[in-house]
Amino acid sequence: MKPKLGSWVIVTLFFVTAFAARAQNAIGIFDGQGDIGPVKHTGSGVYDNASQQYALTGSGTNVWGTHDEFHYVWKKMKGDFILRTNITFLGKGVEEHRKVGWMVRSSLDTNAMHVSAVVHGNGLTSLQFRRKVSGVTEEKKFTLTGADIIQLERKDGRYIMSVAHKGETFVTEKLDSVDMGDDVYVGLFICSHNPNVVEKAEFNNVRIVAPAWKGLIPYRDYLGSAIEILDLETQNSRIIYQIPKSLQAPNWTQDGKSLIYNRDGKLYTFDLATNTPTAINTGVANKNNNDHVISFDGKMLAVSSGNGEHGVSLGFVVPIGGGEPKQITPIGPSYMHGWSPDGKYIVFCGSRNNEYDVYRIPSNGGPEERLTTSPGLDDGPEYSPDGKYIYFNSVRSGLMQVWRMKADGSEQTQLTHDDYNNWFPHVSPDGKWIEYITFSKDEVSPGDHPFYKHVYLRVMPVDGGPSKVVAYLYGGQGTINTPSWAPDSKHLAFVSNSNLLFPVFPIGQ
Repeated sequence: MKPKLGSWVIVTLFFVTAFAARAQNAIGIFDGQGDIGPVKHTGSGVYDNASQQYALTGSGTNVWGTHDEFHYVWKKMKGDFILRTNITFLGKGVEEHRKVGWMVRSSLDTNAMHVSAVVHGNGLTSLQFRRKVSGVTEEKKFTLTGADIIQLERKDGRYIMSVAHKGETFVTEKLDSVDMGDDVYVGLFICSHNPNVVEKAEFNNVRIVAPAWKGLIPYRDYLGSAIEILDLETQNSRIIYQIPKSLQAPNWTQDGKSLIYNRDGKLYTFDLATNTPTAINTGVANKNNNDHVISFDGKMLAVSSGNGEHGVSLGFVVPIGGGEPKQITPIGPSYMHGWSPDGKYIVFCGSRNNEYDVYRIPSNGGPEERLTTSPGLDDGPEYSPDGKYIYFNSVRSGLMQVWRMKADGSEQTQLTHDDYNNWFPHVSPDGKWIEYITFSKDEVSPGDHPFYKHVYLRVMPVDGGPSKVVAYLYGGQGTINTPSWAPDSKHLAFVSNSNLLFPVFPIGQ
């Protein structure tokens, strides 16, 4: 006679079985996948851990009318979220209206309510939605066609679709009055638009972001952080490290083997071979903010630490491996940003008499010299690799823009002239390019660079000229406050933010 299982055993087995089934069906950052509706050919989704890319195959008659047929990789979500990816169809395709994109869905039923950010095989780009179960699908078409980057956001019950060609800024459509409730499915989908055909697509830079909550108090409350490395040729970005706290300002070492970033007032070296962080001993300078810079010879660090009266930031220098720091700015606030290539000077943003300007000071200490005198904020100074110029950002023309001047402060010239707020220009080691971070003027005032906003990372020629977007992300303060170019001038390090972390990426404490 077999013994009877106790109820606690049955319950335990149920949850173990359910977890095993979910784990088996999970794909990357998504909880599960499957075909929606009576598709003729089973679809699939595959996640490549090395590249952090997804490949989807699927068939299905259509996503339209009163019901849908497609393949779906999904995650359950509540509250606000931001969904973003780069999309590429694989192969010539059969039907011009094959579809891929993001989908938010009330259920996994074929007739469920949904809001979908869609790119068609013929380039048509549209926001599609079904307002009620078994209702007819409606559509808002973009004038932009053939979008490469697709973003779908839910904010306070409103859905916002933003799309772009690679390198360009977003264009947007908004949608109200589709109420699927708080608990929804979100994910990537593919539909062949022909039940007898299987189509394929590839997705990179796939991000599901849980943004800042209402009532978040800046500089007291923080979202999780991820350090990402961007390949400028492919514009594919990989998350190499994430924690549920604030990481800021990754700064590439001269040998290309490590990053230096700040966290909770300390600086850390992050070994790129082992993905291991190690705290740097900076002695009494133990209240470090995200303004730090490595000397061109790779031997020294200039750091900014709140050691002044009432926590005011002062400038220090310390050996890159750690040691007792030497204070070099006698007063503050002082925020260290750039070494001269010969190591003799450090340029910084300093507030004197309630006016923020660019200063330089001997790296061994000495009298400081004011280089900018225009009213308003001048910030983020950094030398070019040849030492001829100092690049900085200034609000003097209305919005925050990128400027440069000769190393003695003369010939101050504006380099960007657009309708955004542009901060923290960093010159590539080969001296050819400038990277900077861009905030929307509708979200951020010109003199501010806050946490947790929609931002672009952009690159332009070192003498000015057309800029292109190389990364679309949720970040801001701490994303690229410091020089973040790899020594090869082909990669960038930056920080993105989310209140949601995924175990498929390296997670720290």
